[in-house]
Amino acid sequence: MIDFTAIEKKWQERWYQAKLYEAKKNGKKFFIHFAYPGISGYLHVGHMRGFAYSDIIARYKRMRGYNVCFPAGFHASGLPAVSLAKKVERNDKEMLNYLRQNGCPEEVIKKLSDPLEVVKYFSKIYVNEYWKRFGFLIDYTRLMDTISPEYKKFIQWQFHKLKEKGLLIQKPHYAPFCPNCGPVAVDKSETDISEGGDAEILEFTVIKFEMDEYILPAATLRPETIFGVTNMWVNPDVEYVVAKVEGEQWIVSEEGAKKLLNQLEEVEIIDSISGKELIGKKCNIPMIGREIPILPASFADPNVATGIVMSVPAHAPYDYIALKDIKADIEPIVIIEVKGYNIPAKEIVEKMGIKSQEEIEALEEATQKLYKEEFHKGMLNKNCGEYAGIKISEIKDAVKDDLIAKGYAIIMREFSKKVVCRCGENVIIKIVPDQWFIRYSDEYLTEMSKEHAESMNIFPAEYKEELPKVLDWFGDRACIRRGKWLGTEFPFKKDWIIEPISDSTLYPAYYIISKYVNEGKLHAKEMNNEFFDYVFLGKGKAKNDLWEKIRNDFLYWYPVDINLGGKEHKTVHFPVFIMNHVAIMEGKHWPKGIFVNWWITQKSGEKISKSKGGAEPIPNAAIKYGVDTMRLYYAHIASPFADIEWDSSAVEQYKKRLYKIYELQEELLKKKGEEKDVDAWLSASFNEEIEKITKAMEDYELRKAANSIYFDIYNKFQWYMRRGGENAPLIKDFLHKWICMMAPFTPHLAEEMWEKIGEKGFVSDASFPEKGEINKEALEKEALLIKTIDDISEIIKVTTITPSYIYIYTSPKWKWKVVEKANELHNEGRLEMATLMKEMMKDDEMKKHSNLPKYAQKVIKEMQRGERYTLIDEFGYLSHAKDFIISEFNAQVFIYKADDDVPDPGKKKSLAEPLRPAIYVE
Repeated sequence: MIDFTAIEKKWQERWYQAKLYEAKKNGKKFFIHFAYPGISGYLHVGHMRGFAYSDIIARYKRMRGYNVCFPAGFHASGLPAVSLAKKVERNDKEMLNYLRQNGCPEEVIKKLSDPLEVVKYFSKIYVNEYWKRFGFLIDYTRLMDTISPEYKKFIQWQFHKLKEKGLLIQKPHYAPFCPNCGPVAVDKSETDISEGGDAEILEFTVIKFEMDEYILPAATLRPETIFGVTNMWVNPDVEYVVAKVEGEQWIVSEEGAKKLLNQLEEVEIIDSISGKELIGKKCNIPMIGREIPILPASFADPNVATGIVMSVPAHAPYDYIALKDIKADIEPIVIIEVKGYNIPAKEIVEKMGIKSQEEIEALEEATQKLYKEEFHKGMLNKNCGEYAGIKISEIKDAVKDDLIAKGYAIIMREFSKKVVCRCGENVIIKIVPDQWFIRYSDEYLTEMSKEHAESMNIFPAEYKEELPKVLDWFGDRACIRRGKWLGTEFPFKKDWIIEPISDSTLYPAYYIISKYVNEGKLHAKEMNNEFFDYVFLGKGKAKNDLWEKIRNDFLYWYPVDINLGGKEHKTVHFPVFIMNHVAIMEGKHWPKGIFVNWWITQKSGEKISKSKGGAEPIPNAAIKYGVDTMRLYYAHIASPFADIEWDSSAVEQYKKRLYKIYELQEELLKKKGEEKDVDAWLSASFNEEIEKITKAMEDYELRKAANSIYFDIYNKFQWYMRRGGENAPLIKDFLHKWICMMAPFTPHLAEEMWEKIGEKGFVSDASFPEKGEINKEALEKEALLIKTIDDISEIIKVTTITPSYIYIYTSPKWKWKVVEKANELHNEGRLEMATLMKEMMKDDEMKKHSNLPKYAQKVIKEMQRGERYTLIDEFGYLSHAKDFIISEFNAQVFIYKADDDVPDPGKKKSLAEPLRPAIYVE
């Protein structure tokens, strides 16, 4: 058995001592990096998937002769580290247990109430327990984080450049806001939040219904349905508040009032009123003047918008069923004509068999279905006054705009789903009157970015197709916040911090500089705009030799060849990564490639996360399975472009596979025999695999490459030994090449095997094998034997007989003449039935075979499907392998030519075809 932990330690120590990871500067280069992880706590096995792909690609490129720059860093900006520190500070039990369970020492836990200590501690964890533990040859001389003084100087320079180009603007903004932490980013990367990354900001129209001296503000996403309102809903169990809103007295839920406080200028809570007091009262519909009753509804959620709901029972299944439940004597008012409906909500509820408000899923389905029907096919009817006859798809904004213009409505913004800050507080939406934005809506920037994306190597291809639409969609992005987080001070507004997405767009360029910062040769005080202009843009003159050296480094390494990241970055990081490079850098330094990997999920299909459990600690998994096992699991279990469930039993199978490979090597090394016919097949077959693997690696099809290396080649060696192959020099040559191809995927095992076969130095430093000659005839001959063995086995399986005699008949010559001529005509582009038959009829001997047309037609169809025939001596090769066939089946074997007058007890001889011997078993 292999001691994975021991060999990992052994080879990692040797690699790092030899500094294999350091980027060298000569010859062709390859610059690769992964999206640096946020400092949010311990990572889990799901995170390692993308990291592993990066190291596999970097190792492969290094073995292909490239000078590889593979740096890494830590995205410390934003709230994650601050949130973790706050929880430690208040002795949050869950957080303290989480830290202890992951092995954090008590003396360290005490320090983690300081966000900077959080960054310091977890940066070391990521390097030592994750990246080095997995054998990643990251250039550790270039490590950096986003809160160092030097990085901040880099980011401030970036914003000076954006401002110079007119890409920084100010305007009002409704921003996600945590009452504890201030503004936060809500996106799929969930940098600042723990829940709700895919939430959208919905724009509600809040319509003012008058009730005596009060306003009942009902929020709706369908303002055009105001003409069909029959009543108002309030929750009798809720204590509402009276809020003074821009001179009016509004009755809203307390939660609704808090939202208004953050979105409007003049809001003051002055009193309270219970929902029960409102039941039975009446209010007036604005713009229409109709009086309607206020009715009770438990579904009027105080957490949604204002907590007041207008009822449109003709078009809202919820409202229709609620009126039925309370037996209210209210007639629905139909305002939308839709073909096939009279009273739409009533009919869809009855059709779906919905009986009560408790059937929430069914009501939601009915609502969505009806909304689509009305939106695409509906038209406002005569009950809608001046709007009658207008399609629903065209009317919404018109009604909304008229209501607002007449003072009957305002806009209120709310999330489509719950959003929770990393501190645990619910996130709301707050107006920032003078927010700064990066103007990603700039038409020239967008078009140039789209044009460049077309020229990039982007994986998967589907994302390359999506990206232009994402870039079109990507509007102005708020780029600063005021609050308690880490990051770079915004140079144009005191006390504001640049938000985390905006400080993580050009960062690969900083890796060129970080080496000199880490060596103590470069300091923040000398990193002014003049320095960055020279290094990155070639403007001005070098003030000293170091500036010139860094500039030359930049010119050598840039642009980025491939940027790898999870699919959460598809609509956030990758678009701005491209756009900021296009906005600031010279065209020759725009990025060349993007590689998006999908997630490892839990059994439920949810993304693995600390908050949802199921996040197996990386150090535990490394000990349990071995890091090479996990690297192979990530590479082979599925395409990088598909989500996979974490499956410990599957990981165990990969561990067994590595054991088998190691054992096979030991068995192969014992072989000391001579050359045999099968050697030619092994040589041709192995070179064919090298060709396939190299192409797969160049196309980043890592799963395909891993399948060839760890399964197909393994099977070929097994077959070689089964056939009696024992050529020691040949075995060693191909073991050498096999181990080289394993090195990017399972480097520790590869180094151990490399040493075992007596090679010197590191396999990690060796050259990736080049394919040699592929002898097609040797492949076809052995393929013939393999197929013959398989066919005999299948016959025995189907007939369930124990064979005593096996008869094998090779193809008659006339059939070979057909395929030879078909090959010739195909190569000339003239393969048709008439042409082939005309050629065959020139040979008088061929005219004797009545089944010639039928066989010719079959050959044509096969060749149209891509099948090809290589002329080989079938009889000679099978005869040479006769003893092997006998040993396989323990039976007497007779091999005949179908042309000869030979025994044919099963009447099978006539069925023989090129490369398809006829077989009879008895």
